[in-house]
Amino acid sequence: MPSPENPASRYADQLLALYRKTPGTCGHVRCADRRLAAALRARGVPLETVQTALLLASARRVFRPATATPLPPIGSLHYFLPVIDELLVSAPDPTYLDHLRRRMAPLAPELVTFPYHQLP
Repeated sequence: MPSPENPASRYADQLLALYRKTPGTCGHVRCADRRLAAALRARGVPLETVQTALLLASARRVFRPATATPLPPIGSLHYFLPVIDELLVSAPDPTYLDHLRRRMAPLAPELVTFPYHQLP
């Protein structure tokens, strides 16, 4: 079991807690998800960037037209990797992110208000 004092473990635990609570995910964490969380920390990806990627990707799924074919549940954290990479290249407008947070708050309060800023 990871040590709670270990920043790498805290990063992974917080990231995976966010992932589990993201709308559209199956809610299960696989070994590959934990490895990806460790790799993201090793790359220096801020937890805030991952949180934003989860927010953006889940909003894109949630706010699809009602007539669209239903999507299957997201089975892996890897689903969000292209959005994480997109955000590392170009940050979205903060006003747009605030708008998405307000719209997503009823569906995913933990995702919108997660205390990612508490990490060292």
